[in-house]
Amino acid sequence: MTQNELKISKGIDFTIIILYLILVCIGITCIFSVEHKPDDDILGNILKFNTNYAKQILFTFIGLLVGTFILLTDSKFFSAMANLFYAFGIMLMLATFVIGKNVNGSSSWIPLGFMNLQPAELCKIFVALAIAKYLSRSDTDFSKPRSQLIAAAICLTPAILSILQKETGLALVYFSFIFVLFREGLPSVYLISAAFLGVLGVASLVVDTNVLTIALLVIAFVAFMLLKRKIRRNRFILLFLLGGLAFSVGTQRLAVPYVLNNVFKCYQSTRILAMVGKEYDCSLNKESKLAEADENKKAPRKTDDYNVRQSKMAIGSGGFWGKGFLKGTVTQGSFVPEQHTDFIFTALGESFGFWGSVILAGLYLTLLIVIINVAERQKSAFSRIYAYGVASVIFFHVSINMLMTMGLAPVIGIPLPLMSYGGSSLLTFTIMLFILVRLDADRQLNVR
Repeated sequence: MTQNELKISKGIDFTIIILYLILVCIGITCIFSVEHKPDDDILGNILKFNTNYAKQILFTFIGLLVGTFILLTDSKFFSAMANLFYAFGIMLMLATFVIGKNVNGSSSWIPLGFMNLQPAELCKIFVALAIAKYLSRSDTDFSKPRSQLIAAAICLTPAILSILQKETGLALVYFSFIFVLFREGLPSVYLISAAFLGVLGVASLVVDTNVLTIALLVIAFVAFMLLKRKIRRNRFILLFLLGGLAFSVGTQRLAVPYVLNNVFKCYQSTRILAMVGKEYDCSLNKESKLAEADENKKAPRKTDDYNVRQSKMAIGSGGFWGKGFLKGTVTQGSFVPEQHTDFIFTALGESFGFWGSVILAGLYLTLLIVIINVAERQKSAFSRIYAYGVASVIFFHVSINMLMTMGLAPVIGIPLPLMSYGGSSLLTFTIMLFILVRLDADRQLNVR
């Protein structure tokens, strides 16, 4: 092996690493702005690791060490170990039911002493590797329903376990892999159906149930009149039309209310309806009824949209130019709950205003474009599919987190990649990106 081959930088595109470092530094700065007080001993806090920004600096150094180790690893290792990594991730998630630590009502954490590990976060890496491994196999015919079901099971198994761990937000992240499956040949009818269900669900929340039912009937009647000649020749069109109407009405009159009252918790249903300006009656919620029936428990208090109202107040008060670093009254007053984690975007919005928010969004957009370009130049199917998995997860996290802090999406509790405080989240995105960089460095190889 020549000296040139030993260089860690050989074949590496540093664009992703530079963007990674910029976003991490912005995140640490925002966490610092949330916690800093005028009389704080900054150097002492960093050396003692007794503040969140100091711990985030520690997690960053750990992440860079792990990233360096990944860059020194043979890229074929990740393909060879993909299935074992996935099995290990599922075992870790199952372990939380036995040795898990309860944090904010979720039992999805494993205490490690210096930090709490969240297997549901790590599993995003393992799912991206496992789905890339399965779809890149020469004997996988993704046009067949059996292969599609196996791929769906790989993606959704961690989601189901996350729901059982009361981590609904992280569970939804795994649905972002539908973009990967669609890119690799999943019939568009699945994506269209998922989009239709989403639109129908939102419409059920915004529009009165009776009005929506009438609108669906009118749409069905108009469709019938336009297609009646074809219907006479093809009864399948009529069955499809009637089935679609029945399904739509059933979804908005039965399925949506059932999910709000029996699947989601009171605070989750409240947040969803608060997004569209409506209130939720917690007396209809199954959890509230069970709590009221138990004499040893108190009925859950009806939550409101306090987090979102404070978040929008912080972002809005920043104006166009922002109030300046460490000058945000809402941020410095600690008025936004969980501001150093899920609502870290509000700290940047108040301090640096609209222009700072646009620059941050531009950095994330640039990162996504770079990742997609990296994906498209891969000769290996495994590397390409994995890259699209990384892009899908980051896109989902960024879009939902920013939208929820502005009140345009329900608060589901997912971090802003590379910026929100948390060792599990930062290490997860670090590992995902550095594996991608390593695979791209060996893009001339046929990795399977």
